[in-house]
Amino acid sequence: MDMIIGGIQKSSLIDFPTKISCVLFTAGCNFDCPYCHNPELVKPPFTTMNPEEIFAFLNKRKSLLDGVVITGGEPTLQKNLLGFCEKIKALGFPIKLDTNGSHPQVIQSLIDNQLLDYIAMDIKTLPEKYSLYIAQNINPDSIFKSMHIIRHSKIPHEFRTTCVKPFLDADIIYKIAQGIDGADLFVLQKADIQNSILHPEFFQNHDWKFKNKEIESFQKIAAPFVKKTMIR
Repeated sequence: MDMIIGGIQKSSLIDFPTKISCVLFTAGCNFDCPYCHNPELVKPPFTTMNPEEIFAFLNKRKSLLDGVVITGGEPTLQKNLLGFCEKIKALGFPIKLDTNGSHPQVIQSLIDNQLLDYIAMDIKTLPEKYSLYIAQNINPDSIFKSMHIIRHSKIPHEFRTTCVKPFLDADIIYKIAQGIDGADLFVLQKADIQNSILHPEFFQNHDWKFKNKEIESFQKIAAPFVKKTMIR
């Protein structure tokens, strides 16, 4: 099975809304977000787990867990994500996918095969600005397409944006919110810049932090476009 699993959190009360879940971390990512909190999952070499260990664990925990979260890294890079999800669903677990939205065709395939019960997509900044800060060779249209697929999927979903300079300002928040018009939930995440992030040096020479009042103003900007907004 072509799945590279870089780690597992055996129990979480916060990653899958309303469910006690385990969180599976896939290894490998096509983004280079300076504030990434899982740098060990971005580029090889990876410390990996045998997928069969995962399924042995899930079999034992059937009565204790309500769902499985697949996050990363970036799960949609995994060659056999669909087959992996099918096997998890066969055990009776609902699945939540965390994605950066760079592979809309994979997201669509998972939806078409009824393998997802919740989707969370991170929007880093305006997609046309990704090449400046986030990733080279990512077509902005792929990000926009994933946004469209998810908000029209009829599957519970959320979009998330980490509030950190220089990626955002009020105008960018407005345009992101416009792009996810009608979405279930838009989460504004407070940044936590530490030495253990992917590129701490990126933040050493400028003011990266938004004040709480600024994030609250972003929430007010976004609120008219989506069903619910939240600061996390």
